[in-house]
Amino acid sequence: MKRLTTIQELESALTLERKKGHRIGFVPTMGALHAGHSSLIERCVTENDCCVASIFVNPTQFNDPKDLETYPRTPEKDAAMLEQGGCAYLFEPSVSEIYPTPDTRQFDFGPLGTVMEGAHRPGHFNGVAQVVSRLFDLVKPDTAYFGEKDFQQLAIIREMVRQQGVSISIVACPIVREADGLAMSSRNKRLNANEREKAPQIADILSKSRIFAAENSVSNTVQFVCERLGQDPVFRLDYFEIVDGRTLQAVNEWSNPDYIVGCIAVYCGPVRLIDNIVYKHAD
Repeated sequence: MKRLTTIQELESALTLERKKGHRIGFVPTMGALHAGHSSLIERCVTENDCCVASIFVNPTQFNDPKDLETYPRTPEKDAAMLEQGGCAYLFEPSVSEIYPTPDTRQFDFGPLGTVMEGAHRPGHFNGVAQVVSRLFDLVKPDTAYFGEKDFQQLAIIREMVRQQGVSISIVACPIVREADGLAMSSRNKRLNANEREKAPQIADILSKSRIFAAENSVSNTVQFVCERLGQDPVFRLDYFEIVDGRTLQAVNEWSNPDYIVGCIAVYCGPVRLIDNIVYKHAD
């Protein structure tokens, strides 16, 4: 695996790959990698001739400076994991390499970007769009891979690709969980022992809510999740919403639409965790 830090190095390497007629797959990350990222790399390697990964902690998507400051960074461990997984190129740019001048672009994703994370983390998705569009311009992949844990982000990136008219296939990969059910996240490293012990309750409550939902209304299911989480003071709910899986707008009835997802953001101690569960899918 080659580690690249400049745009010039990246473009030179990928120009050679394209001259060989190679299909390029891309996995953008912010580092602190775990088995969930490994699953993205594995799929990328399997489905493409050349796998490119990036590690870049993007400052424009953090609405909380403390969150940016405490975001875990493990570059050497990450590089070893990527190389073991068969990644061909790791792009590790500096902030000045990605943003030689301030990125002042403003994106409009309509209702997709104003709910849930969009409402609770102002500016977050604009920052995501800035960095992902920049990386797409540099890598020019045929296919890019993202995890379904960041369910709303996935919808935003698909909409961005649609708006920009670029021919990049966006592939959604299933959530990877720890043995106790906790959705894998780079932020899990920040949990203390007590928080880490209790954090799997989030996934457990979501799973039980799917059983509860079979015989109860949408509003009662939301109440069920909120009340269960409220029983332990280690948790502080940011939001839990049951939404149309395509539009991300809140639903009131199980009968419509045909794709319904519950999305949650909850603080476990000081660490903000997200997860989701599918209640209904036509496929």
